[in-house]
Amino acid sequence: MKLLRVGTEGRERPALLDPDGTLRDLSGIVADIDGTLLADEDALGRIRSAAAGELPALDTAGLRTGPPLARIGKIVCIGLNYHDHARETGAEPPAEPVVFFKAPDTVVGPDDTVLIPRGSVKTDWEVELAVVIGRTARYLESAEDALAHVAGYAVAHDVSEREFQIERGGTWDKGKNCETFNPLGPWLVTADEVPDPQNLSLRLWVNGELKQNGTTAEQIFPVGEVVRYVSRFMTLYPGDVVNTGTPAGVAMGHPEPKPYLRAGDVVELEVTGLGRQRQVLAQA
Repeated sequence: MKLLRVGTEGRERPALLDPDGTLRDLSGIVADIDGTLLADEDALGRIRSAAAGELPALDTAGLRTGPPLARIGKIVCIGLNYHDHARETGAEPPAEPVVFFKAPDTVVGPDDTVLIPRGSVKTDWEVELAVVIGRTARYLESAEDALAHVAGYAVAHDVSEREFQIERGGTWDKGKNCETFNPLGPWLVTADEVPDPQNLSLRLWVNGELKQNGTTAEQIFPVGEVVRYVSRFMTLYPGDVVNTGTPAGVAMGHPEPKPYLRAGDVVELEVTGLGRQRQVLAQA
């Protein structure tokens, strides 16, 4: 299933994109798309049953697509998780996953405006595969078991301010948690529609120029191993999100002068089968 949330900010309603591309209203069946729903097999079953029936169609004209997941508990991010990205930045591939966090309030819709922070000179792009947890995960023993705890997948844009992240002291958090720095969606695609998360293409364009063109096959730590590893250090709950890293092609990896983002730039990104995002950059 392709689940999404549509409507004005803070007033989104749950919806389903059916196989023929028609947007269907789910608000008569479920209250929202969140961790509570993802952990409820009966509720998900009602959606699957209704998908073949007569759910009301929604008029998409002028209809905003919001983040596909409400009330996110935490966003766990994995840094330097692609061999090609480590090479372009001159970093050694990590021996264990690099873990950092983004606050849930960084999440916006897939086509919402992304804000360049005040004082920023190095705002960068990162297309990523986001993993959405569907079952409580703690101390998982295997990658296979970890994948069984995944509810679905989505496109994430891990926007990053590299000066704040690297040159201003402390951890990466200052460069990762500026407002609007995690567009998510358009869809939450349930795991049954993604049989192999290590066989997905990721692409990102800036002003129409292809900048990133990678594949999850390049991940240093595959999705199942990432979820297993993280569960050894913290409990993952339904509705938590794991951003699994970005392939080569970020601005930081370019030769000087590095083409960091500026107000007015347009970023578009996609992951195979998970939909496409488009953001116009503006000054905060």
